[in-house]
Amino acid sequence: MPLALLALAVSAFGIGTTEFVMMGLLPNVADDLGTSVPTAGHLVSAYAIGVVIGAPLLTALGSRVPRKKMLLLLMALFVVGNLASALAPGFGWLVAGRVLAGLPHGAFFGVGAVVAARLVAEGRQARAVATMFLGLTVANILGVPAATLLGQHLGWRSTFLVVTVIGLLAMAALARLVPYVPVDERQSLGREVRALGRPQVLLGLLTAVFGFAGVFAVYSYLASMTTEVMGFGEFSVTLVLALFGIGMTAGALAAGPLTDRALRPTLYGSLGALALVLVAFRFTIHVPWLALVTVVVLGAVGFMTTTPLQMLVMNKAKDAPTLASASNHSAFNLANAGGAWAGGAAVAAGWGWTSPTLVGAVLAVVGLAIAAVAGLLDRPRTDEGASRVVAGSAPGSSTVERAVSGSGTPASGS
Repeated sequence: MPLALLALAVSAFGIGTTEFVMMGLLPNVADDLGTSVPTAGHLVSAYAIGVVIGAPLLTALGSRVPRKKMLLLLMALFVVGNLASALAPGFGWLVAGRVLAGLPHGAFFGVGAVVAARLVAEGRQARAVATMFLGLTVANILGVPAATLLGQHLGWRSTFLVVTVIGLLAMAALARLVPYVPVDERQSLGREVRALGRPQVLLGLLTAVFGFAGVFAVYSYLASMTTEVMGFGEFSVTLVLALFGIGMTAGALAAGPLTDRALRPTLYGSLGALALVLVAFRFTIHVPWLALVTVVVLGAVGFMTTTPLQMLVMNKAKDAPTLASASNHSAFNLANAGGAWAGGAAVAAGWGWTSPTLVGAVLAVVGLAIAAVAGLLDRPRTDEGASRVVAGSAPGSSTVERAVSGSGTPASGS
């Protein structure tokens, strides 16, 4: 594994920690700032809104910036946003800090995914992207539980100060380990925008918006479910979040090779499994040990959707994948915001803390339906049983698309 992938994973660890830690801190922030948990849930949406705005905007502004420099600039903005969150004097300022911290998220993963794909041999691109995403999953095993525990003992502001330090360490790793990766001379903003407008790219983004929202409808309120329904104490929240992170890591490890082997079946299977697990959670949540097992499985099937969705939009954008890749993270965070809102609305309506599970199941089914329609529309033109190479095999090479089927036979066009 190239060491540059490790630097990308460290950066993803910091980003994942600040993105997901708010779920565990919602009760603490709500108490400290004098608001309700559903209202504090808007802080989850605020970060997501930052991602949605920042992904296309910053990717467009940096379209001609060398990739390594772009990654460093984006991580610097991430550091500033988290420092602003730590120093926020009130709820409104904290919302603004969360938006600022979210701005570089999508652009970073968009550029990072393309860089990762260029660092490995063909046929291993999904594994490379999944390796970068491992930083997100490890964040949920170590970063989020530890940061949540820190916030519970020393106050939520200390959490964001620690994330600021993680961001600085990530910048050092990027500067030291990522090689110079020039911008493809043929790349232009107009070309990227045209690629983003392709129907299969848009359908892939829409799948992410609805399908992944099913995860966040539940995950956003997992801390409250732990104490209010499962019957565990406040300090058990860190254990439950860690179990979810273990599931995410297992899902990410499985998603890479499965996506390289069979992209669409992996996507269909993970979305279908997500819907079923969410329905099951509605019942298992009342039995503590079954609830914990379900949390692990939920993390696994939920995160297994990310790699095939990422590779799908990059493949369909063909030789201009950066904006599409970044926009996919806008889609993920629209899912984040929409899922948190939908789950919170169900709770606020008096349907109980278990209601987000059924809301999430419905969203996952909608995502699966969109993915199935996209697959049917695509079937006459291509066999998606293969992962595509979306970038040159080495830094500086031209951006091309190659396809290798699971049997070793070149697949048809995209």
